[in-house]
Parts: sequence; C-alpha cells; structure tokens
Amino acid sequence: MTYQEQSPTPPIALTIFMLVKTTPEWLGFTSDQRISEFKTYVAPILRKYSTNVTLRFYDVEFYSARITDLWMWEATSHQAYEQLVEELRDTPIWDRYFEIVEILPGVENAHAKNDNHSTLTASDQAAA
Repeated sequence: MTYQEQSPTPPIALTIFMLVKTTPEWLGFTSDQRISEFKTYVAPILRKYSTNVTLRFYDVEFYSARITDLWMWEATSHQAYEQLVEELRDTPIWDRYFEIVEILPGVENAHAKNDNHSTLTASDQAAA
C-alpha cells in the first residue's frame, strides 16, 4: 500500500511564502470593503483549488517596513498552485491592491527526506 492510499489527504508538495505589501488603494478601503473584495476575487479561486491548495494569512506590518503581509500557500500539486496564481494575477488583488514583493517556494525537510533521514522536531530537541 502506498502513502497516497494510506493518507486521507495527499502530502504537501511545496510551501510557498508570498511576501506582499498593501497599496494605498487597499488601505483606502474600509474593513467591510476589504472583506468584500476578498470574497469577490480570492474566495472563488480558493474554492476552485481547495483540494490541492490552502492559504494562511500572516500580518507582519508591525515588524517589517518592507512587507505588510505574508501569505503562506501549501500545495499538493505544483500545477494547481501555478494555475491558481495565473487566475489570481487576473484580479485586482495582484499588483493593484497588493504589491507582490517576493515569492519563496520551499519543500519542508527536503534534504532529510532525499537522504532518507528522519526529520527533527521540536520534541526531539527538547529530549536531547
């Protein structure tokens, strides 16, 4: 039996950290308008790719002048993530409401997995 058959959800293929900065246009909206814009433009795209891509939002404007938000995407499929981004680019969210400062894709513990080593966890460190 393969891992895919044992697991109810496919493993994460990659994690993407998207560093973004709000634009003056976005900041000019009320909180209700911001929610409405996300529901209009982002929610339908997230629903479309929900079986392969998830998104978590982090506010960082308190600690950084370079960016205001960090969007963490987790994808089980490179293709699904790429298609999602293509659709997102066709909305005002991309480079109108938010400046996309940097996109940092990564694979969790790739070195350990590629060399067949177990990965360390916080509990492993506490026990050492």
